[in-house]
Amino acid sequence: MKKYIIIFIAAITFSACESELETSSRSELTAAGFWDTEEGAKTAHTGLYANFRSSAGTLWQLGEMRSDIWGGRTFESPFSENLIENNITIATAPFGGWAGLYTRIHRLNDFLLNVPNVEFLDESEKNHLIGQAYGLRAFYYYTLLKTWGDVPIITEPLTDLNPEGLSRARSPKADVMDLVKSDLAASLNAFGSDNSFYQGRKIFWSKAATLALKGDVYIWSGNLMGGGNADFTEAKTALQQVSSFGISLEPSFSSLWGVDNEDNEEFIFAIQYQQDEAENFYNSLTGRSTEINPQFDDNGNSMENFVIAGANRYGPSEETILLLDDNDDSRKDATFISLYTDDNEGAGYPNYNEPKYFGSIFNKFLGEVIGSERIFQNDVPVYRYADVVLLLAEAKNQLGEDPSAEINQIRERALGANYVGATDGYVNGSKTANANAILNERYKEFIGEGKRWWDLRRAGNSFVIDNISFLNPGDEYLLELPITQDMIGRNPLLDQTPGYTN
Repeated sequence: MKKYIIIFIAAITFSACESELETSSRSELTAAGFWDTEEGAKTAHTGLYANFRSSAGTLWQLGEMRSDIWGGRTFESPFSENLIENNITIATAPFGGWAGLYTRIHRLNDFLLNVPNVEFLDESEKNHLIGQAYGLRAFYYYTLLKTWGDVPIITEPLTDLNPEGLSRARSPKADVMDLVKSDLAASLNAFGSDNSFYQGRKIFWSKAATLALKGDVYIWSGNLMGGGNADFTEAKTALQQVSSFGISLEPSFSSLWGVDNEDNEEFIFAIQYQQDEAENFYNSLTGRSTEINPQFDDNGNSMENFVIAGANRYGPSEETILLLDDNDDSRKDATFISLYTDDNEGAGYPNYNEPKYFGSIFNKFLGEVIGSERIFQNDVPVYRYADVVLLLAEAKNQLGEDPSAEINQIRERALGANYVGATDGYVNGSKTANANAILNERYKEFIGEGKRWWDLRRAGNSFVIDNISFLNPGDEYLLELPITQDMIGRNPLLDQTPGYTN
Protein backbone atom coordinates (compact mmCIF):
# COMPACT_ATOMS: atom_id res chain seq x y z
CA MET A 1 0.00 0.00 0.00
CA LYS A 2 2.82 2.39 0.85
CA LYS A 3 4.26 1.97 -2.68
CA TYR A 4 0.92 2.98 -4.27
CA ILE A 5 0.64 6.03 -2.01
CA ILE A 6 4.09 7.19 -3.18
CA ILE A 7 3.12 6.68 -6.80
CA PHE A 8 -0.11 8.60 -6.25
CA ILE A 9 1.76 11.53 -4.68
CA ALA A 10 4.24 11.55 -7.54
CA ALA A 11 1.42 11.55 -10.06
CA ILE A 12 -0.19 14.55 -8.35
CA THR A 13 3.14 16.38 -8.36
CA PHE A 14 3.54 15.83 -12.07
CA SER A 15 -0.03 16.97 -12.65
CA ALA A 16 0.74 20.25 -10.91
CA CYS A 17 3.75 20.79 -13.15
CA GLU A 18 2.00 19.62 -16.30
CA SER A 19 0.68 23.02 -17.37
CA GLU A 20 4.24 24.34 -17.73
CA LEU A 21 4.62 22.60 -21.07
CA GLU A 22 1.58 20.33 -20.99
CA THR A 23 3.89 17.45 -20.16
CA SER A 24 3.36 14.65 -17.72
CA SER A 25 6.12 12.18 -16.98
CA ARG A 26 5.60 8.50 -16.51
CA SER A 27 9.33 7.83 -16.52
CA GLU A 28 9.66 7.97 -12.73
CA LEU A 29 6.59 5.79 -12.34
CA THR A 30 7.41 3.21 -14.97
CA ALA A 31 11.18 2.93 -15.04
CA ALA A 32 11.19 0.00 -12.64
CA GLY A 33 9.84 -2.99 -14.50
CA PHE A 34 7.65 -1.42 -17.13
CA TRP A 35 10.32 -1.36 -19.84
CA ASP A 36 11.77 -4.77 -19.05
CA THR A 37 9.53 -6.76 -21.37
CA GLU A 38 8.26 -6.79 -24.93
CA GLU A 39 4.74 -6.90 -23.53
CA GLY A 40 5.30 -3.66 -21.61
CA ALA A 41 6.74 -1.95 -24.69
CA LYS A 42 3.74 -3.01 -26.76
CA THR A 43 1.39 -1.73 -24.10
CA ALA A 44 3.12 1.65 -24.30
CA HIS A 45 2.90 1.48 -28.10
CA THR A 46 -0.87 1.01 -27.93
CA GLY A 47 -1.04 4.03 -25.64
CA LEU A 48 0.66 6.23 -28.24
CA TYR A 49 -2.32 5.80 -30.56
CA ALA A 50 -4.87 6.30 -27.80
CA ASN A 51 -3.05 9.58 -27.12
CA PHE A 52 -3.15 10.54 -30.79
CA ARG A 53 -6.87 9.85 -30.95
CA SER A 54 -7.41 12.01 -27.87
CA SER A 55 -5.90 14.94 -29.80
CA ALA A 56 -7.87 14.32 -33.01
CA GLY A 57 -10.44 17.07 -32.47
CA THR A 58 -7.72 19.58 -31.61
CA LEU A 59 -5.63 18.61 -34.64
CA TRP A 60 -8.69 19.06 -36.84
CA GLN A 61 -9.38 22.52 -35.43
CA LEU A 62 -5.74 23.57 -35.84
CA GLY A 63 -5.73 22.48 -39.48
CA GLU A 64 -9.09 23.72 -40.68
CA MET A 65 -11.04 26.01 -38.40
CA ARG A 66 -9.27 29.21 -39.40
CA SER A 67 -9.80 28.58 -43.11
CA ASP A 68 -12.67 29.60 -45.40
CA ILE A 69 -14.56 26.29 -45.17
CA TRP A 70 -16.82 27.02 -42.22
CA GLY A 71 -18.77 29.96 -40.80
CA GLY A 72 -22.04 29.43 -42.64
CA ARG A 73 -25.56 28.81 -41.40
CA THR A 74 -26.12 26.43 -38.50
CA PHE A 75 -29.42 25.46 -36.93
CA GLU A 76 -27.92 25.36 -33.45
CA SER A 77 -25.62 27.90 -31.81
CA PRO A 78 -22.26 27.86 -33.63
CA PHE A 79 -18.92 26.94 -32.13
CA SER A 80 -15.37 28.30 -32.68
CA GLU A 81 -16.47 31.68 -34.06
CA ASN A 82 -13.28 33.42 -32.89
CA LEU A 83 -11.18 30.90 -34.82
CA ILE A 84 -13.36 31.07 -37.93
CA GLU A 85 -13.21 34.87 -37.89
CA ASN A 86 -9.51 34.88 -36.95
CA ASN A 87 -10.40 37.08 -34.00
CA ILE A 88 -7.24 36.25 -32.12
CA THR A 89 -5.51 38.31 -29.44
CA ILE A 90 -3.47 37.50 -26.39
CA ALA A 91 -6.67 37.72 -24.36
CA THR A 92 -8.44 35.25 -26.65
CA ALA A 93 -5.42 33.03 -27.36
CA PRO A 94 -6.76 29.54 -28.11
CA PHE A 95 -5.20 26.16 -27.38
CA GLY A 96 -3.46 27.04 -24.14
CA GLY A 97 -0.64 24.81 -22.97
CA TRP A 98 0.50 24.15 -26.55
CA ALA A 99 -2.77 22.26 -27.16
CA GLY A 100 -1.55 19.45 -24.94
CA LEU A 101 0.88 18.20 -27.60
CA TYR A 102 3.87 18.07 -25.25
CA THR A 103 2.07 15.40 -23.24
CA ARG A 104 2.06 13.29 -26.41
CA ILE A 105 5.68 14.16 -27.14
CA HIS A 106 6.80 13.24 -23.65
CA ARG A 107 5.34 9.76 -24.00
CA LEU A 108 7.07 9.36 -27.34
CA ASN A 109 10.36 10.52 -25.79
CA ASP A 110 9.89 7.94 -23.06
CA PHE A 111 9.20 5.26 -25.67
CA LEU A 112 12.17 6.18 -27.84
CA LEU A 113 14.53 6.21 -24.86
CA ASN A 114 13.49 2.84 -23.50
CA VAL A 115 12.32 0.58 -26.31
CA PRO A 116 15.75 0.18 -27.98
CA ASN A 117 16.89 -1.55 -24.77
CA VAL A 118 13.98 -4.01 -24.66
CA GLU A 119 14.53 -7.51 -26.02
CA PHE A 120 12.03 -8.52 -28.72
CA LEU A 121 11.56 -11.98 -30.17
CA ASP A 122 11.56 -10.28 -33.56
CA GLU A 123 13.95 -7.34 -33.74
CA SER A 124 12.39 -6.18 -37.02
CA GLU A 125 9.13 -5.65 -35.18
CA LYS A 126 10.91 -3.48 -32.62
CA ASN A 127 12.46 -1.44 -35.42
CA HIS A 128 9.02 -0.94 -36.95
CA LEU A 129 7.70 0.39 -33.63
CA ILE A 130 10.66 2.76 -33.35
CA GLY A 131 10.04 3.98 -36.92
CA GLN A 132 6.43 4.65 -35.98
CA ALA A 133 7.41 6.62 -32.87
CA TYR A 134 9.86 8.88 -34.71
CA GLY A 135 7.22 9.52 -37.37
CA LEU A 136 4.62 10.48 -34.78
CA ARG A 137 7.04 12.80 -33.00
CA ALA A 138 7.89 14.49 -36.29
CA PHE A 139 4.17 14.98 -36.91
CA TYR A 140 3.61 16.61 -33.50
CA TYR A 141 6.60 18.94 -33.77
CA TYR A 142 5.62 19.89 -37.32
CA THR A 143 2.15 20.77 -36.03
CA LEU A 144 3.65 22.88 -33.24
CA LEU A 145 5.95 24.67 -35.70
CA LYS A 146 3.09 25.44 -38.13
CA THR A 147 0.88 26.70 -35.31
CA TRP A 148 3.24 28.76 -33.14
CA GLY A 149 6.53 29.05 -35.04
CA ASP A 150 9.18 29.03 -32.31
CA VAL A 151 8.42 26.34 -29.71
CA PRO A 152 10.37 24.55 -26.97
CA ILE A 153 12.35 21.50 -28.05
CA ILE A 154 12.28 18.54 -25.68
CA THR A 155 13.62 15.19 -26.83
CA GLU A 156 14.19 13.46 -23.49
CA PRO A 157 11.48 12.24 -21.13
CA LEU A 158 11.10 14.47 -18.10
CA THR A 159 12.21 12.70 -14.94
CA ASP A 160 12.90 15.74 -12.74
CA LEU A 161 10.09 16.72 -10.38
CA ASN A 162 11.63 20.19 -10.01
CA PRO A 163 9.43 22.68 -11.92
CA GLU A 164 12.56 24.61 -12.94
CA GLY A 165 13.63 21.58 -14.92
CA LEU A 166 10.37 21.68 -16.85
CA SER A 167 10.73 25.28 -17.99
CA ARG A 168 12.12 25.62 -21.51
CA ALA A 169 12.49 28.63 -23.78
CA ARG A 170 11.10 28.66 -27.30
CA SER A 171 13.61 27.41 -29.86
CA PRO A 172 13.84 29.12 -33.26
CA LYS A 173 11.57 27.57 -35.88
CA ALA A 174 14.64 26.69 -37.98
CA ASP A 175 15.84 24.46 -35.13
CA VAL A 176 12.39 22.93 -34.78
CA MET A 177 12.34 22.18 -38.51
CA ASP A 178 15.78 20.60 -38.21
CA LEU A 179 14.39 18.31 -35.48
CA VAL A 180 11.39 17.39 -37.64
CA LYS A 181 13.67 16.49 -40.55
CA SER A 182 15.98 14.56 -38.25
CA ASP A 183 13.05 12.56 -36.88
CA LEU A 184 11.84 11.83 -40.40
CA ALA A 185 15.28 10.50 -41.29
CA ALA A 186 15.39 8.42 -38.08
CA SER A 187 11.95 7.03 -38.87
CA LEU A 188 12.95 5.98 -42.38
CA ASN A 189 16.19 4.50 -41.06
CA ALA A 190 14.30 2.42 -38.47
CA PHE A 191 11.83 1.15 -41.06
CA GLY A 192 14.66 0.33 -43.43
CA SER A 193 13.34 -1.82 -46.27
CA ASP A 194 10.20 -2.76 -44.31
CA ASN A 195 7.35 -1.19 -46.28
CA SER A 196 4.66 -3.13 -44.42
CA PHE A 197 1.75 -1.83 -42.40
CA TYR A 198 1.95 -2.96 -38.79
CA GLN A 199 -0.43 -5.86 -38.24
CA GLY A 200 -1.66 -5.17 -41.76
CA ARG A 201 -3.59 -2.10 -40.54
CA LYS A 202 -3.51 1.55 -41.63
CA ILE A 203 -4.35 2.65 -38.07
CA PHE A 204 -0.64 2.54 -37.23
CA TRP A 205 2.06 4.83 -38.57
CA SER A 206 4.15 3.35 -41.37
CA LYS A 207 6.99 4.07 -43.76
CA ALA A 208 4.38 5.28 -46.26
CA ALA A 209 3.08 7.74 -43.65
CA THR A 210 6.60 9.01 -42.97
CA LEU A 211 7.14 9.61 -46.70
CA ALA A 212 3.81 11.43 -47.02
CA LEU A 213 4.72 13.61 -44.03
CA LYS A 214 8.20 14.17 -45.46
CA GLY A 215 6.70 15.51 -48.69
CA ASP A 216 4.46 17.84 -46.70
CA VAL A 217 7.31 19.03 -44.46
CA TYR A 218 9.83 19.64 -47.22
CA ILE A 219 7.38 21.67 -49.32
CA TRP A 220 6.72 23.85 -46.26
CA SER A 221 10.43 24.16 -45.57
CA GLY A 222 11.26 24.85 -49.20
CA ASN A 223 8.62 27.54 -49.67
CA LEU A 224 8.45 29.22 -46.25
CA MET A 225 11.86 28.59 -44.66
CA GLY A 226 14.33 29.13 -47.48
CA GLY A 227 14.98 25.50 -48.43
CA GLY A 228 14.18 26.15 -52.09
CA ASN A 229 14.63 23.60 -54.85
CA ALA A 230 16.71 21.21 -52.74
CA ASP A 231 13.77 20.77 -50.37
CA PHE A 232 11.21 20.60 -53.18
CA THR A 233 13.26 17.84 -54.80
CA GLU A 234 13.38 15.93 -51.50
CA ALA A 235 9.60 16.28 -51.25
CA LYS A 236 9.03 15.08 -54.79
CA THR A 237 11.29 12.05 -54.33
CA ALA A 238 9.55 11.05 -51.09
CA LEU A 239 6.05 11.44 -52.48
CA GLN A 240 6.80 9.46 -55.61
CA GLN A 241 7.71 6.43 -53.51
CA VAL A 242 4.35 6.09 -51.77
CA SER A 243 2.50 4.40 -54.63
CA SER A 244 5.00 1.54 -54.57
CA PHE A 245 3.61 0.41 -51.19
CA GLY A 246 0.26 -0.72 -52.62
CA ILE A 247 -1.31 2.70 -52.05
CA SER A 248 -3.61 4.10 -54.74
CA LEU A 249 -6.76 6.15 -55.28
CA GLU A 250 -10.06 4.46 -54.62
CA PRO A 251 -12.06 4.26 -57.86
CA SER A 252 -14.96 6.14 -56.25
CA PHE A 253 -14.67 9.14 -53.94
CA SER A 254 -18.00 8.25 -52.32
CA SER A 255 -16.85 4.79 -51.26
CA LEU A 256 -14.01 6.18 -49.13
CA TRP A 257 -16.23 7.09 -46.20
CA GLY A 258 -18.12 3.90 -45.40
CA VAL A 259 -17.32 1.99 -42.22
CA ASP A 260 -17.17 -1.20 -44.32
CA ASN A 261 -14.40 0.20 -46.54
CA GLU A 262 -11.95 1.50 -43.95
CA ASP A 263 -9.23 -0.89 -45.14
CA ASN A 264 -9.26 0.69 -48.59
CA GLU A 265 -6.13 1.17 -50.69
CA GLU A 266 -6.19 4.98 -50.39
CA PHE A 267 -5.83 5.46 -46.65
CA ILE A 268 -2.22 5.72 -45.49
CA PHE A 269 -2.69 6.52 -41.80
CA ALA A 270 -6.07 6.79 -40.13
CA ILE A 271 -7.35 7.28 -36.58
CA GLN A 272 -9.38 4.28 -35.47
CA TYR A 273 -12.84 4.56 -33.95
CA GLN A 274 -15.05 1.68 -32.83
CA GLN A 275 -18.40 1.24 -31.16
CA ASP A 276 -18.10 0.96 -27.34
CA GLU A 277 -14.48 2.17 -27.55
CA ALA A 278 -14.47 5.70 -29.00
CA GLU A 279 -16.51 7.69 -31.50
CA ASN A 280 -15.21 10.47 -33.71
CA PHE A 281 -16.14 14.12 -33.17
CA TYR A 282 -18.02 14.71 -36.42
CA ASN A 283 -21.44 14.48 -34.77
CA SER A 284 -20.99 18.20 -34.06
CA LEU A 285 -21.26 18.79 -37.82
CA THR A 286 -24.61 17.03 -38.18
CA GLY A 287 -27.66 17.83 -36.03
CA ARG A 288 -30.60 16.33 -34.21
CA SER A 289 -33.57 14.47 -35.60
CA THR A 290 -35.94 17.09 -34.21
CA GLU A 291 -34.52 19.74 -36.56
CA ILE A 292 -33.63 17.51 -39.48
CA ASN A 293 -36.66 15.25 -39.85
CA PRO A 294 -39.05 18.02 -41.07
CA GLN A 295 -36.62 18.99 -43.88
CA PHE A 296 -35.88 17.65 -47.38
CA ASP A 297 -32.61 16.81 -49.10
CA ASP A 298 -31.63 18.48 -52.37
CA ASN A 299 -33.29 15.69 -54.36
CA GLY A 300 -36.61 16.43 -52.71
CA ASN A 301 -36.54 13.36 -50.45
CA SER A 302 -38.06 13.68 -47.00
CA MET A 303 -35.62 13.42 -44.08
CA GLU A 304 -38.35 12.20 -41.72
CA ASN A 305 -36.70 8.81 -41.12
CA PHE A 306 -33.15 10.07 -40.77
CA VAL A 307 -31.64 8.82 -37.49
CA ILE A 308 -29.29 11.24 -35.77
CA ALA A 309 -28.62 12.64 -32.31
CA GLY A 310 -25.72 14.98 -32.96
CA ALA A 311 -25.38 18.75 -33.05
CA ASN A 312 -25.12 21.38 -35.77
CA ARG A 313 -22.34 23.67 -34.58
CA TYR A 314 -20.40 24.17 -37.83
CA GLY A 315 -21.98 25.19 -41.10
CA PRO A 316 -20.25 25.31 -44.48
CA SER A 317 -19.60 28.85 -45.70
CA GLU A 318 -21.45 30.03 -48.77
CA GLU A 319 -18.12 29.92 -50.59
CA THR A 320 -17.86 26.21 -49.78
CA ILE A 321 -21.44 25.51 -50.86
CA LEU A 322 -20.97 27.32 -54.17
CA LEU A 323 -17.62 25.63 -54.79
CA LEU A 324 -19.25 22.21 -54.50
CA ASP A 325 -22.42 23.16 -56.40
CA ASP A 326 -21.58 20.93 -59.37
CA ASN A 327 -23.85 17.95 -59.93
CA ASP A 328 -21.20 16.23 -62.05
CA ASP A 329 -18.75 16.19 -59.14
CA SER A 330 -19.22 13.24 -56.78
CA ARG A 331 -17.69 15.26 -53.94
CA LYS A 332 -20.84 17.40 -53.72
CA ASP A 333 -23.15 14.72 -52.33
CA ALA A 334 -20.40 12.73 -50.62
CA THR A 335 -19.35 15.74 -48.53
CA PHE A 336 -22.67 17.28 -47.43
CA ILE A 337 -26.34 16.47 -47.26
CA SER A 338 -27.93 19.82 -48.02
CA LEU A 339 -31.27 20.43 -46.31
CA TYR A 340 -34.15 22.49 -47.70
CA THR A 341 -37.42 23.56 -46.13
CA ASP A 342 -39.61 21.98 -48.81
CA ASP A 343 -39.34 19.52 -51.69
CA ASN A 344 -39.90 22.12 -54.45
CA GLU A 345 -42.99 20.18 -55.58
CA GLY A 346 -40.92 17.02 -55.93
CA ALA A 347 -38.17 18.62 -58.02
CA GLY A 348 -35.79 19.21 -55.13
CA TYR A 349 -33.02 21.81 -55.37
CA PRO A 350 -30.31 20.46 -57.69
CA ASN A 351 -28.59 23.83 -57.38
CA TYR A 352 -28.09 25.90 -54.25
CA ASN A 353 -31.17 27.93 -53.38
CA GLU A 354 -30.37 30.24 -50.49
CA PRO A 355 -33.96 31.29 -49.58
CA LYS A 356 -35.00 27.66 -49.14
CA TYR A 357 -31.73 26.41 -47.68
CA PHE A 358 -31.97 25.18 -44.08
CA GLY A 359 -28.47 23.90 -43.35
CA SER A 360 -26.11 21.00 -43.99
CA ILE A 361 -25.13 17.65 -42.51
CA PHE A 362 -21.50 16.67 -42.93
CA ASN A 363 -21.64 13.36 -44.77
CA LYS A 364 -18.09 11.99 -44.90
CA PHE A 365 -17.86 10.48 -41.43
CA LEU A 366 -21.52 9.86 -40.72
CA GLY A 367 -21.00 6.44 -39.17
CA GLU A 368 -23.80 3.91 -39.38
CA VAL A 369 -27.16 3.27 -37.81
CA ILE A 370 -27.12 0.31 -35.44
CA GLY A 371 -30.54 -0.42 -34.01
CA SER A 372 -32.09 2.94 -33.24
CA GLU A 373 -28.81 4.82 -32.81
CA ARG A 374 -26.22 6.29 -35.16
CA ILE A 375 -22.68 5.33 -34.15
CA PHE A 376 -19.87 7.65 -35.32
CA GLN A 377 -17.25 4.94 -35.76
CA ASN A 378 -15.66 5.89 -39.06
CA ASP A 379 -11.88 5.76 -39.10
CA VAL A 380 -10.59 9.24 -40.01
CA PRO A 381 -7.61 9.54 -42.37
CA VAL A 382 -4.68 11.77 -41.46
CA TYR A 383 -3.01 11.05 -44.80
CA ARG A 384 -4.54 9.38 -47.85
CA TYR A 385 -3.22 8.97 -51.36
CA ALA A 386 -5.15 11.90 -52.85
CA ASP A 387 -3.17 14.05 -50.42
CA VAL A 388 0.08 12.60 -51.75
CA VAL A 389 -0.98 13.18 -55.37
CA LEU A 390 -1.77 16.84 -54.82
CA LEU A 391 1.30 17.39 -52.63
CA LEU A 392 3.30 16.00 -55.53
CA ALA A 393 1.58 18.54 -57.77
CA GLU A 394 2.74 21.26 -55.36
CA ALA A 395 6.32 20.02 -55.36
CA LYS A 396 6.41 19.85 -59.15
CA ASN A 397 4.92 23.33 -59.48
CA GLN A 398 7.48 24.75 -57.06
CA LEU A 399 10.21 23.17 -59.22
CA GLY A 400 8.77 24.81 -62.34
CA GLU A 401 7.39 21.51 -63.64
CA ASP A 402 3.91 20.73 -65.02
CA PRO A 403 1.50 19.61 -62.25
CA SER A 404 -1.54 19.11 -64.51
CA ALA A 405 -1.35 15.29 -64.57
CA GLU A 406 -1.77 15.13 -60.79
CA ILE A 407 -4.54 17.74 -60.72
CA ASN A 408 -6.40 15.90 -63.46
CA GLN A 409 -5.98 12.56 -61.74
CA ILE A 410 -8.03 13.90 -58.83
CA ARG A 411 -10.55 15.68 -61.07
CA GLU A 412 -11.14 12.59 -63.16
CA ARG A 413 -11.86 10.48 -60.07
CA ALA A 414 -14.27 13.13 -58.77
CA LEU A 415 -16.18 13.53 -62.02
CA GLY A 416 -16.12 9.87 -63.05
CA ALA A 417 -18.04 9.22 -66.26
CA ASN A 418 -18.77 12.95 -66.48
CA TYR A 419 -15.10 13.80 -66.97
CA VAL A 420 -14.25 15.19 -70.40
CA GLY A 421 -10.56 15.91 -70.71
CA ALA A 422 -10.97 18.64 -73.30
CA THR A 423 -13.21 20.74 -71.06
CA ASP A 424 -12.60 19.48 -67.52
CA GLY A 425 -8.87 18.87 -67.68
CA TYR A 426 -6.48 21.43 -66.25
CA VAL A 427 -3.84 22.82 -68.59
CA ASN A 428 -0.47 23.88 -67.18
CA GLY A 429 -0.28 27.63 -66.59
CA SER A 430 1.81 30.08 -64.63
CA LYS A 431 3.24 29.10 -61.26
CA THR A 432 0.59 31.21 -59.49
CA ALA A 433 -2.25 29.87 -61.63
CA ASN A 434 -1.09 26.32 -60.96
CA ALA A 435 -0.87 26.98 -57.22
CA ASN A 436 -4.43 28.31 -57.18
CA ALA A 437 -5.68 25.32 -59.19
CA ILE A 438 -4.04 22.93 -56.72
CA LEU A 439 -5.50 24.83 -53.77
CA ASN A 440 -8.93 24.77 -55.37
CA GLU A 441 -8.74 21.01 -55.94
CA ARG A 442 -7.51 20.38 -52.40
CA TYR A 443 -10.33 22.57 -51.05
CA LYS A 444 -12.99 20.38 -52.68
CA GLU A 445 -11.20 17.13 -51.92
CA PHE A 446 -10.40 17.53 -48.22
CA ILE A 447 -13.31 19.43 -46.67
CA GLY A 448 -13.62 18.33 -43.05
CA GLU A 449 -10.24 16.53 -42.97
CA GLY A 450 -8.20 19.24 -41.24
CA LYS A 451 -6.16 20.31 -44.28
CA ARG A 452 -7.34 23.63 -45.70
CA TRP A 453 -5.63 26.07 -43.28
CA TRP A 454 -2.33 24.24 -43.64
CA ASP A 455 -2.74 24.14 -47.43
CA LEU A 456 -3.10 27.92 -47.60
CA ARG A 457 -0.23 28.44 -45.18
CA ARG A 458 2.06 26.10 -47.11
CA ALA A 459 1.29 27.96 -50.36
CA GLY A 460 2.45 31.25 -48.81
CA ASN A 461 1.16 34.22 -46.85
CA SER A 462 -0.34 35.95 -49.87
CA PHE A 463 -2.58 32.96 -50.57
CA VAL A 464 -3.86 33.05 -47.00
CA ILE A 465 -4.65 36.76 -47.13
CA ASP A 466 -6.29 36.43 -50.56
CA ASN A 467 -8.60 33.60 -49.49
CA ILE A 468 -9.54 34.43 -45.89
CA SER A 469 -11.96 37.34 -45.84
CA PHE A 470 -11.25 38.08 -42.18
CA LEU A 471 -7.54 38.70 -42.85
CA ASN A 472 -5.98 41.69 -44.61
CA PRO A 473 -2.47 42.74 -45.63
CA GLY A 474 -0.63 43.60 -42.43
CA ASP A 475 -2.27 40.71 -40.55
CA GLU A 476 0.48 38.24 -41.40
CA TYR A 477 1.55 38.01 -37.76
CA LEU A 478 -1.83 36.43 -37.01
CA LEU A 479 -0.91 33.33 -39.00
CA GLU A 480 0.98 32.06 -35.97
CA LEU A 481 -0.91 31.86 -32.70
CA PRO A 482 -0.09 33.73 -29.50
CA ILE A 483 0.46 31.91 -26.25
CA THR A 484 -1.60 32.65 -23.16
CA GLN A 485 -0.49 34.92 -20.35
CA ASP A 486 -0.94 31.98 -18.03
CA MET A 487 1.68 30.00 -19.95
CA ILE A 488 4.17 32.87 -19.61
CA GLY A 489 3.30 33.26 -15.93
CA ARG A 490 4.06 29.62 -15.31
CA ASN A 491 7.18 29.62 -17.46
CA PRO A 492 8.97 33.00 -17.50
CA LEU A 493 11.44 31.70 -20.11
CA LEU A 494 8.68 31.91 -22.73
CA ASP A 495 8.41 34.97 -24.97
CA GLN A 496 5.19 36.01 -26.66
CA THR A 497 4.73 35.20 -30.35
CA PRO A 498 6.02 38.17 -32.42
CA GLY A 499 3.41 40.73 -33.43
CA TYR A 500 1.08 40.30 -30.45
CA THR A 501 0.85 43.04 -27.84
CA ASN A 502 -1.37 43.54 -24.83
